[in-house]
Amino acid sequence: MCDIDLAQWAEENAELLRSGRFAEADIQPVAEDIEGLTKNERRSLRSRFMRLIEHLLKWQFQPEPRGRSWELTPVDQRRGIKRLLKENPSFRPTISTFIAEAYDDAVARLMVIIGRPKKDFPETYPYPTDQLLDEDFLP
Repeated sequence: MCDIDLAQWAEENAELLRSGRFAEADIQPVAEDIEGLTKNERRSLRSRFMRLIEHLLKWQFQPEPRGRSWELTPVDQRRGIKRLLKENPSFRPTISTFIAEAYDDAVARLMVIIGRPKKDFPETYPYPTDQLLDEDFLP
């Protein structure tokens, strides 16, 4: 295991880059870390879509018993999605890809959670994107 202080390494490399001392910077790991940030943001957006879609499908396909958290989770996930899209507007053109992947994951989870076969769910995501992000929409 490497005995590196990650925070110190990041600060030193940031300062080297800011001062134009590129030859002294640890360029390859810095580039990998920057790419990792994007991957984390994408993973977070996909996860939020999955949780939102899971709860909308649960609302539609397992109507009882509905608790307050069933209403709260979509609100939280929609706000998180909107925040991520505002911070990362470059994700907007590929939003349908995020939704399709999240839908598949949500259906797989719900098959286990509520014990229904895949054929009971629509083959593709059934709601328009504007409904998905509408804070008042529940199927």
